[in-house]
Amino acid sequence: MTTVGIIGGGLGGLAAACTLAARGHRVTLFEKNPWLGGKAAVLEEQGFRFDMGPTILTMPRVLERIFAEAGRNLSDYLTLVRLDPQWRCFYDDGTVLDLRDDPVRSREAIGALSPRDGQGFDDFMAVARRLASVSDRFFFWKSVEDLRDTMDLKANMSLATLSDVLSLRMHRTVAGQIKRNIADPRVRQMLEHFIQYVGSSPLGAPAVLCGIAQMQLGEGVWYPMGGTRAVPVALTRLAEELGVEFRPGVDVTRIHTEDGRAKAVVTSHGDRFAFDRIVSNMDSVRTYRELIGGSVWEAFQRGRKREAACSGVVLYLGLRKAYDHLAHHNFVFSRSPEEEFGAIYDQGEPAPDPTAYVAAPARTEPGVAPEGGEALYVLVHTPYLRDRHDWSRMLPAYRRTILDKLRRTAGMDDIEERIVVERTLTPQDIHDRYRVLNGAIYGLASHGRVLGAFKPGNRSRQVRGLYLAGGSAHPGPGMPMALMSGWIAADALHKDATANAPPVAAQ
Repeated sequence: MTTVGIIGGGLGGLAAACTLAARGHRVTLFEKNPWLGGKAAVLEEQGFRFDMGPTILTMPRVLERIFAEAGRNLSDYLTLVRLDPQWRCFYDDGTVLDLRDDPVRSREAIGALSPRDGQGFDDFMAVARRLASVSDRFFFWKSVEDLRDTMDLKANMSLATLSDVLSLRMHRTVAGQIKRNIADPRVRQMLEHFIQYVGSSPLGAPAVLCGIAQMQLGEGVWYPMGGTRAVPVALTRLAEELGVEFRPGVDVTRIHTEDGRAKAVVTSHGDRFAFDRIVSNMDSVRTYRELIGGSVWEAFQRGRKREAACSGVVLYLGLRKAYDHLAHHNFVFSRSPEEEFGAIYDQGEPAPDPTAYVAAPARTEPGVAPEGGEALYVLVHTPYLRDRHDWSRMLPAYRRTILDKLRRTAGMDDIEERIVVERTLTPQDIHDRYRVLNGAIYGLASHGRVLGAFKPGNRSRQVRGLYLAGGSAHPGPGMPMALMSGWIAADALHKDATANAPPVAAQ
């Protein structure tokens, strides 16, 4: 039996723990915070309940696969509700556009707004379906760090393989692909925001990431009853049933290596725990820089340049009275995506007129707020932390910018009068609370037309016996991808650990 230490109890760490335990490994999971689930934490105050981190769940088949590893049914642990509309979009000119759960109805809504873009939406979705299919076959469910890991062109070169390679549209960005299909700037802005799941600019992200649109429109947007916090709760229950040992409140500060192999973890109290193999659910860059360092960190740095994705400001607003015109998920769009993305990604400053994402889960689960009330989650993307950013000073003015945006564009004229509970999360808070890179919510940015979709692989190339899970490792950020990364790290570890194992004798 292989002993495995897991550093971090976020979604990726929990997914890895469940998968490894289900395959017979002895697993110990360390988490510096007193709770498990990482960013999928919860805030409760005065009868209001807020999901603090991720709020949109797509691709439930990833969760289903993790539970199936243990012969369990996801439905016995979690109740999922499929949402329609998936998003409601508000624009500065007063337009309101719903992205419906049924692509045919979405096409109708888009066609009613911009008749020439009905066919353009169909064309875009055809591209998205092809890209999602290629991703499923070559990119997902295995450790990938670069093009070498996706497909063996020498062994598998054929017209079909060449067609798949060409379909990746490596010469094009997300925004460039959408512009080819869609004329109306409002529809473009809606479709470009699929890339915000990975915290990157559509102007710099590779077109292959348009496949995210199919993953959502093809498989739905789901709400776990109890909030997204219910996902780590379900995974923790499964892990406990499988015998995983949890050590919450224990801060791992070092991975001990010998002869290029991970051998043990060391805690902030100086305790040393030896393991056969180790999975880090900590940010991948910070894993190499802070937990290992030295020549390993230097070797990791010699690879491609890795930049943090964006961060964000979150307002948790408990309202005494709900806004009935909101859907469960809403986007209140900026007046100019070029201005917005230029500020965040090029200038490294908060956008003067930002897009606000607003979750109103009382539409689906009334118990998140007192009767008639609303538990709003308002997220505005900001740059990752720079030395010049002091959010204790910047927050009051930017809070006003955000609330002004909601008043002006989303019809929430009296929002301040309705607020009875207000809490905030800033990029500095995110950096300190979750040990992510420079306060980035989504790990590493997905910029670059050829390499933008690639993250550090789940099987470390620098340290034998070390595996990476979480939003800053392959396949990237977002709930399903972080969960998948945990499964991939566990699968790679299991294959390595059993590659030379003797067969089990018949009983």
